[in-house]
Amino acid sequence: MNALETIHRRRRQRSPNAPDAGRERRPAPSAGGAPGVVRRLSRDRLLLLLGLPGALVLVGFHYLPMLGSVIAFQDYQPYLGIGDSQWVGVENFSFLTDGNPEFWNAMVNTLQLTLIQTILVFPVPLALALLLNSLAGERLKRLLQSVLYLPHFLSWVIVVAIFQQMLGNAGTLNTFLVRNDLPTVEIIGTPELFMTLITAQSIWKDAGWGTIIFLAALSRVDEEQYEAAAIDGANGWHRLIHITLPSLRGLFILLLILRLGNSLSVGFEQIILQQGPVGLEASEVLDTWLYNYGILGGGWGVSAAAGLVKGLVGVLLVIGANRLAHAFGERGVYQK
Repeated sequence: MNALETIHRRRRQRSPNAPDAGRERRPAPSAGGAPGVVRRLSRDRLLLLLGLPGALVLVGFHYLPMLGSVIAFQDYQPYLGIGDSQWVGVENFSFLTDGNPEFWNAMVNTLQLTLIQTILVFPVPLALALLLNSLAGERLKRLLQSVLYLPHFLSWVIVVAIFQQMLGNAGTLNTFLVRNDLPTVEIIGTPELFMTLITAQSIWKDAGWGTIIFLAALSRVDEEQYEAAAIDGANGWHRLIHITLPSLRGLFILLLILRLGNSLSVGFEQIILQQGPVGLEASEVLDTWLYNYGILGGGWGVSAAAGLVKGLVGVLLVIGANRLAHAFGERGVYQK
C-alpha cells in the first residue's frame, strides 16, 4: 500500500490538472533577505537616483535642523553656542504656560484662523473641481483651469500688494466710491476684518491649485456608473451624492489629515507683511510670535520650546485623525 500511494502521489504531482500544477516555484528567501534587497535596489536604481536630490534636501533642511531643538532646554545665547549655553531644563516651557499674555494671544488667534480656514478654505478646491468637471467644453475647462492656477505662482508680496491696491484706503474700491459720492470702507488696516482678509487672500491664491488633485481623482471615476444611474432615473444631484462624493471620500480624508498636521502654521509670510496696519493683538499668530519674540527679541530658548510644542501637537493631531479615519474604514495616511 505504501508503494501504491507513492505512485499515485507522483502521478498527481506530474498531472497538469493537479492543484499545484503550473505554479511557479520560487526560490526560498535567504535568512537575512539581503539578496532580495540588493536585487530590488539594483532594479530601481534609476528611480532612487531621481529621488536622491529631494531626499538630501529633506534631510538637510528638515531633519538635521531638528537636532537644534535642544536649545528649548537651554538659555541659548548665539555667541556661546549650544555647547556653552546654560541648561535650564523645562524653564522655557514653564514660561509659556505661566500666563504669558502675548503667547496665549498668538495661540488663540492661530486656533481661530485655523478653524476658519479649515471650514471655508479647505472645501473650496473640491467645489471648484466639481464645477470644472461638470463643464462640457474641454477648451473652456482648460482656460478656466489656467486662470485659477495662475495666482498660486505669485509670491505673497505680490498678492498682498494687489489686495492693498484694490482694497486699501486709497485703493481702487474707495476711489470708485469717492467718485460716486458714496461712503468709503476701511478693509486694510481694520483689526476686526483681518482674519476675513487673510482667508480671502488664501482662497484667491491657492484654491485653484488645490483643484489639481481632485480633478485627477474625478478623472478615475468610472463613467459607466453615471450612465447606469442616469438610466435608473438619478438626476445630477443624486449622482453627485451617491457616486462622485463617495469616490472622493478617501482623498478628502487624507488631505484633511495632512491639513490638521499643519494646522498651527497659518501663513507666516502672508501675515508678517500685514501686521503693521492692524497691530500685533489682532494679527499675531504662533509663527509670527516665534519670529518676533525669538529672533527679534532674543528669546531663542523660549521660542524653540514653543516651536517644539507646536510640532508635537501637529504629530498628535495627525495620529488622532488617522486613527479616526481607520475607525470609519478609510486608509488614512498610513496603515495600522
